[in-house]
Amino acid sequence: MVLIPAYNEEASLPALLAEVHRELPEAAVTVIDDGSADQTSRVAREGGARLLRLPCNMGVGPAVQTGFVYALECGFEHVIRLDADGQHPPAEARKLVATMLTAPADLVVGTRYGAGSLYHGSWSRQIVLKGLALFVSLICRQRITDPTSGFWLLSRPLLQCFALHYPSDYPEAEAIALLRRQGFSMAEVPVVFRPRVAGQSSIHAWNSFIFAAKVFLALFVDRLRAVDPRGSAEFIKKAGAT
Repeated sequence: MVLIPAYNEEASLPALLAEVHRELPEAAVTVIDDGSADQTSRVAREGGARLLRLPCNMGVGPAVQTGFVYALECGFEHVIRLDADGQHPPAEARKLVATMLTAPADLVVGTRYGAGSLYHGSWSRQIVLKGLALFVSLICRQRITDPTSGFWLLSRPLLQCFALHYPSDYPEAEAIALLRRQGFSMAEVPVVFRPRVAGQSSIHAWNSFIFAAKVFLALFVDRLRAVDPRGSAEFIKKAGAT
């Protein structure tokens, strides 16, 4: 399944859905409309996607978790997550799949830092992302270059973990820290990121540093929480084998 969380993305969704159907024709496509005020739901239906519509804007974390639960209930073994703004080319998902096939991991992340990427963030955002990557690498004891990337390929055991526990505020970085604590594995593969198709990011200029401070605090607090054994890789994979 391809999951696409969307909030007020009526301008970018039509082209993205057409591209997903062309590049990943065997995948079921689901759009999670996070309480949009525009025509996101309509263009999702017209674009041939399954639609999950939240009653109000709950944020990207709850929207993505809703999609994970739905994928589990539908019996899917793997999920590709794409952003609705068009920055993640669906054709690049093949690199994530190839990585999971050759070096199995519970999560494969498409990192924007690699050959061919068209990503050019502001100076403030570049500083924030590099500092955050260093911090997440330290606490996870694994080199991670792009902890805020939403271009993911997930296995079913990890979906089961995230169906129980998934961060709501700063989901990507916190989720990576969570999955490592719960005993799951991850890998990164360089992919091409594109400029946003429409609209603009809500994180810019000095907001980037405020965002970083909040993420650092959230990650610190997360280290104080006990690990839930029901969401651990050992428990989930053992239960799945019996």
